[in-house]
Amino acid sequence: MTDIDRDQVQRMLDEHVATVVEVLGKDQYEDFHLPGAVNVPLAGDFTEAIQAAVPDKHEPVIVYCWDKDCDASPKAAKRMEQLGYDRVYDYVAGKADWRAAGKPVESGTA
Repeated sequence: MTDIDRDQVQRMLDEHVATVVEVLGKDQYEDFHLPGAVNVPLAGDFTEAIQAAVPDKHEPVIVYCWDKDCDASPKAAKRMEQLGYDRVYDYVAGKADWRAAGKPVESGTA
């Protein structure tokens, strides 16, 4: 797992080189999420759900949660690495940082 910042996330989004995964619950995801992000909550059957959402374990994946104090994305990244994912990036500052910077967000289900 590699920690990345907002600028790196933006660059990867612009270049369409990564799947973006919010690991918070459905309600938090539907409130707002990063553009194009899919929702795979850490709670529940994360293992099965992440493998369905991102079947290619060599594809770059950005995981994020609320902010730097939220531990869901590091936990998700660790579990993904245990499953064999080899290009996992943790946007540690999370969606609070993204919105605070005035970046575009989406709401509802993707």
